Amino acid sequence: MQTYTDIFIDFDDTLYDTRGNAVIALGELYEYYHWEEFFSEPDIFYQAFWKYNVGLWEQYAKGEITKNELLIERFRKPLSVSDRMEQEELTDDFCLAVSDKYLELCATKTGVVEGAYRLMDFLRDKGFRLHLCSNGFREVQYKKLKASRLLPYFDTIILSEDAGANKPSPDFFAYAFRQTNANPAHTLMIGDNYYTDIEGGMAAGIDTLFFNPWDENFVPPRKPTYEARILDEIISILDVELMETS
Repeated sequence: MQTYTDIFIDFDDTLYDTRGNAVIALGELYEYYHWEEFFSEPDIFYQAFWKYNVGLWEQYAKGEITKNELLIERFRKPLSVSDRMEQEELTDDFCLAVSDKYLELCATKTGVVEGAYRLMDFLRDKGFRLHLCSNGFREVQYKKLKASRLLPYFDTIILSEDAGANKPSPDFFAYAFRQTNANPAHTLMIGDNYYTDIEGGMAAGIDTLFFNPWDENFVPPRKPTYEARILDEIISILDVELMETS
């Protein structure tokens, strides 16, 4: 077992229920723009949104598209599914306006992953230094952190826009170490995205804890230091680590 002093932890879908909150925001967005005029049922739009959104975020993490391209295309592509929507209406400016409204709605949502407060209370009470590491956008993440009441737990907020690189880039983690003065030998990365959080942490030379509530059949290409299916398991894992190193 390793002695950890610093925890790097992902935010979206690790602590903050991004997917659940986004489902609510998408429903509000659908009603706001009266998209029932263009889709026979809302699920057609929702399914198209999630299909394209996941792929676009993967491209963004790899540096293959810009932030603006992500914001535009994650609405242009699903709206283009409708044969009732005039394609010339889906301008960059319109899609950015839709994105702004969507992010405004998302930023007010307060839902967290089950066990998030218990985990953060445990980590804080045990004296770990806590550093949020996120590829999310600056103008939204701070609002979500405040809405969810998670901001006070963190010693440092590390965002990809400030780092000038996205997880899993080594440049992101190098920036995180400069900002936190954390020792890689005593740092643990916790996150739900195997590619950005776990492979990124491994490449940076730190131990990793893969939080995987999504797919019990997924076999990591490289085994992380620890794995957990629910956040309470992380408490148990670190409790054992603390007992064995005390």
